[in-house]
Amino acid sequence: MKKTDVIIIGAGPVGLFAVHQLGIKGLKAVVIDNLDKVGGQCIELYPDKPIYDIPAVPECTGEQLTTRLLEQIKPFNTELFLNERVDEVKQEKDNWFVKTNNKNEFTAPNIIIAGGVGSFEPRKISLKEAEKLEGKSVFYAVKNKEHFQNKKISIFGGGDSALDWALELSKYSKITLIHRRNEFRGAQNTLSELRKLEKEGRVSIKTPCQIVSLDNEKELRSINIKFDDGKTEKIQTDVILGFFGLIMKLGPIAEWGLNMDKKTIEVNSENFETNKKGIFAAGDICSYPGKLKLILSGFHEVALASVECFKRARPDEKYRFEFTTSSKKIHDRLGKK
Repeated sequence: MKKTDVIIIGAGPVGLFAVHQLGIKGLKAVVIDNLDKVGGQCIELYPDKPIYDIPAVPECTGEQLTTRLLEQIKPFNTELFLNERVDEVKQEKDNWFVKTNNKNEFTAPNIIIAGGVGSFEPRKISLKEAEKLEGKSVFYAVKNKEHFQNKKISIFGGGDSALDWALELSKYSKITLIHRRNEFRGAQNTLSELRKLEKEGRVSIKTPCQIVSLDNEKELRSINIKFDDGKTEKIQTDVILGFFGLIMKLGPIAEWGLNMDKKTIEVNSENFETNKKGIFAAGDICSYPGKLKLILSGFHEVALASVECFKRARPDEKYRFEFTTSSKKIHDRLGKK
């Protein structure tokens, strides 16, 4: 079991900034996120879309903001537990116990929920056979490219993830790219590269069609797709990669006994604590009178929550507010001279 000062649920901009605000106060944190990468909505929904409401930054993309936040928290060497969902939260005296779906266990006096609008989960193939093969030959993310070498791979989707992985994995595997529409949403230059590979016989592109069944006994052998005109086709397949987009769910958070307002968590606006002592919520997932769903609002919320986290984690120490421009302690923690 890992002991820390604060468990942060959510690795989006607000969760990352929480690491900074806690770090400059000398508190250690771990970050848990259901996605396989940091950045939350910024990375998954609009990595290239301009953001205009970050103070002193006239314009940046979701990806740029995430990169800068990661650079900002480097000095704190914070552990990130990605592709993990918090399944269990329970109180143990003055601490909170957290367990993930990967059986990792944590304990801390504070939890900050910075999960945006909840956890993101991949849309999945709605076939029972696919569910049984998940993690064996049906995947919704690529964690290790080596697992997909020298395979017959059917990739589903029309966005950047599907196109990017089709292009990358075509270097050493036979790729069939399948999409339910003729039009692709991904980058045109990537699609152009795939069209070139299609002409060379190195990639096969099938549209508009959908998967209707899988052929498998103990392992996947082939899939059957159906085109919009009613024709069907069998495709030899070892591995399925599905990139159908994401769905947003509150997930287990809804069962933690927190006061909920529709799909948001009620907090006080003094320190953004919930009705459970030591559990805080910040960002789009929290609600209070006058709430604005802006990234900068989330930054303000975790800044105040971090003060209360300090008081709970260091009950024998008096909290003294210090400006970052003049505090030697803060400069030392950031490795500044």
